[in-house]
Amino acid sequence: MGKTKNGTCYPEELRARSVRMVLDHEREYAGRSAAILSISEKVGCSRDSLRIWVKQDEMGTGKRDGVTTAARDRFKELERENPQLRQANEILKNGVCLFCTGGARPPISQMIAFIKDFRGEHGVEPICCVLQIAPSTFYERLAIERNPDRASERAKRDAYLRKEMKNVWTKNRSVYGARKLWHAMKREKIDIARYMVKRLMRQLGIQGARRGKKIKTTCGQPADQCPLDKVNREFRASMPNELWVSGFTFVSTWRGFVDVAFVIDTFANRIVGWKASTTQDTQFVLDALEQAIHARRPAKKLFHHSDRGSQNVSIK
Repeated sequence: MGKTKNGTCYPEELRARSVRMVLDHEREYAGRSAAILSISEKVGCSRDSLRIWVKQDEMGTGKRDGVTTAARDRFKELERENPQLRQANEILKNGVCLFCTGGARPPISQMIAFIKDFRGEHGVEPICCVLQIAPSTFYERLAIERNPDRASERAKRDAYLRKEMKNVWTKNRSVYGARKLWHAMKREKIDIARYMVKRLMRQLGIQGARRGKKIKTTCGQPADQCPLDKVNREFRASMPNELWVSGFTFVSTWRGFVDVAFVIDTFANRIVGWKASTTQDTQFVLDALEQAIHARRPAKKLFHHSDRGSQNVSIK
């Protein structure tokens, strides 16, 4: 429905028929103005409305310079979307540091805390729209904080168990893992499943002590000159022996940790060369590469990609 400035609505069929009558019978009158005046009286619309319709039709068909109706509507839509996008961008800027450890979707507790901090600046509904969380979830959490009795039975039991688990874990020098903490809870006459101990330990951010030292396999040197990334982080090949990637890691054995270097053909994700060693030197990773070359006999167009570890960078 077309709408004029005074609020009168005209059907699209009437507008199209009136414009067509003006363009078809314009030569029968002294001029376009006379044609518009006569036809507007016949179809029952104002002269100015019909003149605007004709002008819009000519701009839409390219016969007259100007912005088409579709383009004008699109501009208005973009003007409405622009403030919303700007606000969404500001919300994401504020939350980028908070949600970097939350995975693909941040935990609900982090999102609730974020909404609390920035609702005075952006409002609850816009933040919930960006974070894809229902506003009712936020308001329900606030209601539970004011009145803990509104929480579900599982939430009440989890809160009780978290408190007891933290006390038992602290009493045992903060070294128990999930299995030992589960047995310790049973000795305290607290009935709890082992999987629940693991889940609540993740929520509390506690873990058991681990024997041995931390193994570090990549020791990069930022000041050293490193080769450029020629594959642009696209680790997919269209044919065998087109792109190889290499690296090494450590494997726990009965005699300690053993380092294993490997070379993978990205076309089929198949290991084409490998080497095990107890030392992390340049020859260690070079042996795995030489084994792959001997087994595959690749062409000269092969790309070999590795990380910036000192062992890989030192290969000449």
